[in-house]
Amino acid sequence: MDRLIGFDPQLLHDAVLTGINIFILFFCLSYLLFNPVRDVLERRKKKIADELASAADDMANASALKEKYEAKLKNVNKEAEDILETARKKAKNREVEILDEARAEASRIVERANREIELEKKKAIDDLKQDVVSIAALMAQKAVGSSIDITIQNNLIDETLKEMGESTWQS
Repeated sequence: MDRLIGFDPQLLHDAVLTGINIFILFFCLSYLLFNPVRDVLERRKKKIADELASAADDMANASALKEKYEAKLKNVNKEAEDILETARKKAKNREVEILDEARAEASRIVERANREIELEKKKAIDDLKQDVVSIAALMAQKAVGSSIDITIQNNLIDETLKEMGESTWQS
């Protein structure tokens, strides 16, 4: 064979063999190296995409939980206000009850004191009557002397007391 475009056949033969060797080498390297590297890159790409999706889901869940907790916090504040308001009302009612009980107790004490005063007054009137009777008896005894006996003397005292009346002793 003659030279084709100035290349000798040995060069063409070597060039074709080198081309075939490069193609075989490329095919082998692609099978042994490129495809595994592509698979690793593909798996890494999927892993990153999954992690991003998971992060987005976690972020959405976190936002939902945050809103839920904020709502609960608002409800807790409202419940705290309600509890405080209820406690204030109970305290006010208890205050009214205590004041009513104190007034009732004071009224009972005043009533009891008035009854005791009445009893003491009656006792003092009875004591005064007894003293007047004994003084009158003593005076009558001295005035009349020994001529009047005790039964007549007691009758005279009773008659005198009846004539004077109960209203005189109570004033």
